[in-house]
Amino acid sequence: MAKKLNGTVAFVTGASSGIGAAMARDFARRGADVVLAARRWERLEALALEIRAQGRRALVVQCDVTADGDLESAVAEALDKLGRIDWVVANAGFGVAGWFHRRELADYRRQFETNVFGVIRTAFATREALEASGGCFAIMGSVMSHVSLPGTSPYAMSKHAVRALAASLRNEWRPRGVSVTLLAPGFVDSEIRQVGNDGQRNPDAGDTVPRWLRMRTNTAARKMVSAVVRRKREVVITFHGKVGVFLAQHTPGLLDFLVRVFGVKSSGAKKPD
Repeated sequence: MAKKLNGTVAFVTGASSGIGAAMARDFARRGADVVLAARRWERLEALALEIRAQGRRALVVQCDVTADGDLESAVAEALDKLGRIDWVVANAGFGVAGWFHRRELADYRRQFETNVFGVIRTAFATREALEASGGCFAIMGSVMSHVSLPGTSPYAMSKHAVRALAASLRNEWRPRGVSVTLLAPGFVDSEIRQVGNDGQRNPDAGDTVPRWLRMRTNTAARKMVSAVVRRKREVVITFHGKVGVFLAQHTPGLLDFLVRVFGVKSSGAKKPD
């Protein structure tokens, strides 16, 4: 049975779609009020109406994790209107893909600005509220926090970076009563593969990952929310993700061989010329 979260508040970045929206729904299903933070106001409002219909409070805050000051303003509004923050999910992110020799330094900067510095901004903005509540800070990593595929170096680097951040914060914040959870999903139904290297979504883009390999968004979200409220150190989502992480930790040579054989196809990138 899901742990009841009545009286607590969850703050989710990137809450307008995909895993972020699904996690916000699951927090509300468990009894928490939610703060929905993202750039797309209309989508946030629609999700808020859905959550309020279930009897929970939902606060919409338009927020860009790459903009200095946005998260501090969002947290101040959340504390003013909801009184506390217990669960933070630093979820906002996207993926830059492509072969290294075709990338530019700006691609890596743009990737890190959202996926790494956006998480750091979220941590700075929420740390005092989490200390006050004895809450949990969850970072959206990836199986690529452990495994790097050809043609994915900007994204994989960003996810390795936030895994390192989670490990450091976990031990720094434990004496302050705050737990840190790293969320590491594999392939999940999401809009992330419709978002280009410029960070803009193309709704007509197809998903390069076969349907049989993708976990349903709501299923993944339930597993991740459960890990957060249970204050787990890390949770790897999807069977293939667990296999990949196991190989990376215990048989890296075998993993390298498999990546050489299958990695180009599974990364979704075209072969380099």
